[in-house]
Amino acid sequence: MKFAVIGAGLIGSAAARHLATQGAEVTLIGPDEPADKTTHTGPFASHYDEGRITRGLDPSPFWSRVSRASIARYAQIEAASGIRFYSPVGCMMAGTSDSRQAADMEQIAARDGIPCTRLDRAQLAHRFSFFDFPDDTIGLLETKDAGHISPRRLVSAQIKLAKANGAQHIAEAVMDYNDTDQGVSVRTATQTLKFDRILLATGGFSNPFLGDQLSLTIYGRTVVLFEVSEAEAKRLSTMPSLIYLEPPENHPYLLPPIRYPDGRYYLKMGGPTEDPVLSTKAELTEWFQSPGDTKAGTEIEAMLRARMPDLQIDAVSTMSCVTSYTPNELPYLRSLSPRVFTATGGCGRAAKNSDELGRLGAGLLTDTPLPVWAKDAG
Repeated sequence: MKFAVIGAGLIGSAAARHLATQGAEVTLIGPDEPADKTTHTGPFASHYDEGRITRGLDPSPFWSRVSRASIARYAQIEAASGIRFYSPVGCMMAGTSDSRQAADMEQIAARDGIPCTRLDRAQLAHRFSFFDFPDDTIGLLETKDAGHISPRRLVSAQIKLAKANGAQHIAEAVMDYNDTDQGVSVRTATQTLKFDRILLATGGFSNPFLGDQLSLTIYGRTVVLFEVSEAEAKRLSTMPSLIYLEPPENHPYLLPPIRYPDGRYYLKMGGPTEDPVLSTKAELTEWFQSPGDTKAGTEIEAMLRARMPDLQIDAVSTMSCVTSYTPNELPYLRSLSPRVFTATGGCGRAAKNSDELGRLGAGLLTDTPLPVWAKDAG
C-alpha cells in the first residue's frame, strides 16, 4: 500500500519515520520552514523554535505515558540521525502548598514511577539561588529523562531518518485531497498524487483544511524571549526547565538559556494570558506573521521578573505560535474514512511526546489497534 503523511511537523515527521522504518512506502508532504515568516502565507508550524520543555511528570496518565515513551527514544533518534536536539537539564514543577497540582505532584510521580526529588523552600533557595519563590513553595525536580528539546532539530532528525529508510519528502503545501473508493488524491501546487491511505498531521491548520470534521480550538500563543549574555547564561548553567503552578490553574513555564541560531542566548517563557481563538486560514496567517501580542508579552515579562528578579536581561522580544485543543484534551487519533486518518490536537503538549504520537498515528494506517491506554484519544 502507498501511504502519505500530510504535515511535515513534529507528529507528521515522526509518523513518516516510523512507517519508513517498518518498510512501508510512504511520502511525507509538507513545506519547510519559511525563510521569512512575515511574508509567508502558510501553512505554518509551531516547531520553528529551539526550546520546548520535556518531562514525564503530567497529571494526565495518557500524556505522561506518551511523553515517557518518546523520551526513551531520544537517544536512538539522535544517534541514528547525528542531530542533537535533547538537553537533559532536568525539569522542576514548583508551586505553593495551596496549588492543587503542587499538592498532587508526589502522588503523580509515584503513580507513574518517575524518580523525583522533593525540595522545600530552603532547599530551593540553596540549590537554585537565581529563583525567587514564595515561602511556602515546594518543588518536585525530575533530573532523569527531563529538560528541553529543540523542536526544529527534532523535526530535521525525523525527516532525515525517514528519508534514509526510503521515505520521500515533498516540501510543498497540500491544497486539498479527494477521498474516493479507489484511493485518495492529494493535490499540491505543482502535482496531484494518489495514495491508498493518508494520515493528516496538520496541527494548527487542521480547521481550515478539514472544516468541521474535527472539533478543534486553535489558540494564538505569545511567548517571550529574554536575551542574556554568555556570562549570564554560564551563571545559570544549573537551571532546569521550570513549570510554576500558580493557583488555581495558572502555570507559566520557563526554559533556561538556550543558544539560538543567531548565536545568542535566550530564556524562553510562556504563561497564562488572554489568547485569541483563530478560526480561519487568514487569521492563522496574520497571527504567525506577527510577533504575537505585546500586552501578553508585558504580562509574561512581569511573571519572569517575579521569579528571577536578579536576571540580567539584554533585550526582550516576543514570538507567536499556536496550540490546538480538543474537547477532552486528548489528541485525535481516528479515522475519517477507511482511507483517511488523523493524528492532530496536541493540546499544548505535542512537542516532547511527538514521536509516540507519530508512532500511534502510523499504526492507524497499518491497521494496528490503539493500545488500551490510548483508547480515549480520538
